[in-house]
Amino acid sequence: MPWTHSRRSLQHAPMITDNEIYKAFGQRLREIRISKSLSQEELSARADLDRTYVSGCERGKRNPSLKTIVRLAKALDIDPKDFFNA
Repeated sequence: MPWTHSRRSLQHAPMITDNEIYKAFGQRLREIRISKSLSQEELSARADLDRTYVSGCERGKRNPSLKTIVRLAKALDIDPKDFFNA
């Protein structure tokens, strides 16, 4: 049964912690920001976010909402999926 097989496979998959997810997103955010030659201040102004919030995201200390991810993507002129496709 395919569903059972998938379920079994997921049980053996290594667990990724929330902190690892936040850090990976933050690293990607910083990578893209730098590639666009933007400072945190410039990005935060474009996305209408506080600079300290952008800094926290980049350091993996924040858990940005989907709405915030979309705002950051628009400010960087990228598709939101680009944060997840390295």
